[in-house]
Amino acid sequence: MSIKSGYYKKHLHIDLTKSSTDYRDLTDAFLEKYVGGRGFGAKLVWDNLKKHNFRLDPFGEENLVAIAPGPLSGVYLPSSGKNSFVAISPATGLYGDSSIGGGFGVELRQTGMDVLSITGKAPELSVLFLDNSNASIIPMPELKGKTCLEAEGIIRERLDTQAAHVATIGPAGENLVKFACVNADWGRNAGRTGFGAILGSKNLKAIVVRGHEDLPVYDIDGLMAEANKAFKYLREHKYFKLWQQQGLMNVIAYANEKGILPTYNFKDSVFARYDRINGETMLTDYKIGDSACFSCSMCCGNICLVKDGKYAGTVIEGPEYETCAMLGSNAGIDDFAAVLSANRLCDELGMDTISTGNLIGALIEGYEKGIISLSDLDGRNITWGDDDAILNLIRMIACRQGIGDIIADGSRRIIEKWPEMDKLILQIKGLEQSAYDSRAGISMALAYATSDIGAHHTRAWTIAREMEEGQGWSDEERVETVIYHQMLRPLFDMLGVCRLPWIELGLNEKHYEHFYKYVTGNQLTLEQLLSLSNDIYDLTRLINTRLGVSRKDDTLPYKVHSSPPLTGPNAGKVVDREHFQALLSMYYNKRGWDEDGMPPAGTEKKFED
Repeated sequence: MSIKSGYYKKHLHIDLTKSSTDYRDLTDAFLEKYVGGRGFGAKLVWDNLKKHNFRLDPFGEENLVAIAPGPLSGVYLPSSGKNSFVAISPATGLYGDSSIGGGFGVELRQTGMDVLSITGKAPELSVLFLDNSNASIIPMPELKGKTCLEAEGIIRERLDTQAAHVATIGPAGENLVKFACVNADWGRNAGRTGFGAILGSKNLKAIVVRGHEDLPVYDIDGLMAEANKAFKYLREHKYFKLWQQQGLMNVIAYANEKGILPTYNFKDSVFARYDRINGETMLTDYKIGDSACFSCSMCCGNICLVKDGKYAGTVIEGPEYETCAMLGSNAGIDDFAAVLSANRLCDELGMDTISTGNLIGALIEGYEKGIISLSDLDGRNITWGDDDAILNLIRMIACRQGIGDIIADGSRRIIEKWPEMDKLILQIKGLEQSAYDSRAGISMALAYATSDIGAHHTRAWTIAREMEEGQGWSDEERVETVIYHQMLRPLFDMLGVCRLPWIELGLNEKHYEHFYKYVTGNQLTLEQLLSLSNDIYDLTRLINTRLGVSRKDDTLPYKVHSSPPLTGPNAGKVVDREHFQALLSMYYNKRGWDEDGMPPAGTEKKFED
């Protein structure tokens, strides 16, 4: 067979209800077809759904969580520290995944497995400890209510695992907040689609991994030579130093200049005081150090400290662009120290900063418009830029107190309670939109609408190209670019690497064809790898259509069609409904799906093995 190395060919399944562990072999055919990461996860989730006749409660014992790095995770090449979480999402009821950086996925590989899956529910709050090939489920009810950072410290001390990597949930996960996240390495997060809540529903407070296995590589000399070329290209790039200095925070100024920065719950797309929360302000007044994921020379993580004022002493790895935009300009906050404090609080409580900032912004606008009353807010007034009220609301959401109990269930519950909020919340398929305004970029709107997990930018971030190339870009180019992104960016998740060297510094994607060859011995071309990734996109679409998704769900929020930005370069612009529907039809056609967005008959047979 063509797979010669790169994998341990092992899948560990944990049933928390039975307190059982089961090591299963992975065939070469499986490895080649699904590659790794979210590819492995999507296949396992699909098989589990079939087993349960496509009727599954995301908070039920039967929901399977797959945790998988990729064949390139942990080896010597740029930014090889990624790991995917995959399951049916409580936020959407559909396919969900989220990737996490740092070193957790690398350490998971070094325990000697390619994928971990978990079902069931522990009888009490517990920790899963993977110590090389030994797996144990350890009751630790004393961790109840502990923050992510507190729990990680306690676990390290109790298990004497200072060298291990620990992924934890916070109170938000324990309380089944539908956008709770998983936190690892003191600040890295699997943020989207509710994995903290899924682990909470399983009484799993943390996963600890400690491994010493050598990573299998077919041609280490070839790999190192190719990796050195890539590292050299990145090091010599004109923006390399900027990325090391500011990381994703440099996007604040860019997004504001282009008029795509969410402001006051997307009422606007420029923020007059953006310079108080941008990368330059961070670099000058708050940054005290750098951090990086495994094998990443871009080093885009920022260690920040608030030195004075009411938030003095706050220290955190962060923020990055999405967090700063959604908890800053989108909520009207222009105090960088307050953004850092909100970021820290979300990390401690274990909540996705994108959904949190999105919903808080919508709540403020809903109150401003009289849709939500003061009594609904438990008598606590909240306005734009009111950092004290916003931080208090974050705590209420995590603890499900007062109105926080409604917000904790996400967009759909809010709209069910206050139907007029449907015009104010930017969400697709139940997932709150991330921090790029698409009203001036219909390709980004199409990317959000057709994302398999909901309104998230990591599937296809086309907004920059559209901003640069403008209206001369043809519809066919727009659609083809969205589809290409939806093949390449998920391929990175399958391989277990970060997308930033490619999307931000232009590292040629052909490198990844060579990396895969040198690690696995399997000589697939980039085009063949992209085809495998495209198959996984068909699979996740198949999962969603079996759960009820169709064209009616590939839609856009009300504001994108009907409520233009008030100021800036895109003032007055919205996405035309007819134009969008024409692009959606073209998109379906190019994907080989029918006019209702259904993959062709026989697609299921591709995934029967």
